[in-house]
Amino acid sequence: MHSIAWWPTLIVLAIATFTDLRSRRIPNWLVLPFMLAGICVSGWQHGWSGIGQSLSGLAVGALLFGILCWLGGMGMGDLKLCAAIGAWIGPTQLLFALVITSIAGGIMALCWAAAGGFLGELFQGAGDLVFGFKKRGLQPHPELVLSNPLTRKMPYAPAIAIGTIVSFFSR
Repeated sequence: MHSIAWWPTLIVLAIATFTDLRSRRIPNWLVLPFMLAGICVSGWQHGWSGIGQSLSGLAVGALLFGILCWLGGMGMGDLKLCAAIGAWIGPTQLLFALVITSIAGGIMALCWAAAGGFLGELFQGAGDLVFGFKKRGLQPHPELVLSNPLTRKMPYAPAIAIGTIVSFFSR
């Protein structure tokens, strides 16, 4: 969306990735000002239409990751980071970035599970999520949620960073 969107986004993604890897948290002090700045820069560069695009990107990111948060598979830091990125790059580029993010996240999860020796457990959990959906409906899986202290948790900011950076190079 913006010609200047790549460098602040890159800085925020680097910090978010570092903090997520270190503490499994993406801090509000990082993403909330970044989100607001995305809306302001859009308005400054493109007027009201830029603000509309920025808010649309924010809404797409919040909605898609909000569903994953509600189902228990993502944290609120991931949701806010994705929404903030959407405020900078707009909904169209964000959707492309999220496709790449999903692929990167899947590859990361497979490598993480293989290295940790729990690949079978990963596939069983994925099967439970997909095939148990019919029985569970729109309710979160009772065991495969972030609030369960026994659930393995993978930091997702690196996948979000990969997807977003690839989206910049593909434009």
